[in-house]
Amino acid sequence: MSGLKIYGRMPSRVYRTLWMAKELELEYEQVPLHQSDGSTRTPEYLAVNPNGEIPAIDDDGLVLWESMAINLYLAKKYGGPLAPETLEEEARATQWSFWVMSQVETPLLTVLMHRVLLPKNQRNEGLVVEKIESLQKPFHVLDSVLKKSEYLLGDRFTVADLNVASVLRWTKMASVELLTAPDLATWLNHCLSRPAATQ
Repeated sequence: MSGLKIYGRMPSRVYRTLWMAKELELEYEQVPLHQSDGSTRTPEYLAVNPNGEIPAIDDDGLVLWESMAINLYLAKKYGGPLAPETLEEEARATQWSFWVMSQVETPLLTVLMHRVLLPKNQRNEGLVVEKIESLQKPFHVLDSVLKKSEYLLGDRFTVADLNVASVLRWTKMASVELLTAPDLATWLNHCLSRPAATQ
């Protein structure tokens, strides 16, 4: 039995870790913290994650933060079909996890903020257009890979797909069209329709 504690509540990046835990069918305790109410700035939580952000985990005494690192760790420790099977697959899963954070997350989060999360009088549609344009290159990169294989590491859903799809999920929330990336759109729909992803 897992002694896993997951810090954070929705809506936030904790979605990624909860999705992974559900895919792996882990038992876990969720500690419902969020930046919006100040609960991530308490001395108790800062002792877990000095950045004051979520998610973080405590897995039988191993404290870890950063959602992508958490998911890669959980996949490797608990195994199953989501885990990389070879060193090469592990390297590619790490590559895609780093890639989506460096190439996609920040501009896509900006779009989400200015289309959905900010008060209407603080939204900047010009910035939205600029960021959507900047996303076309990474969308093309991902689409070109998914033209050749069903999933990022081949013919099965893995932690690489979960990590990337958990960020690309914001395209739906922010009504970002993927008309020029049809294989990406199909893949994303498949990933997000998994039972563990529908929280």
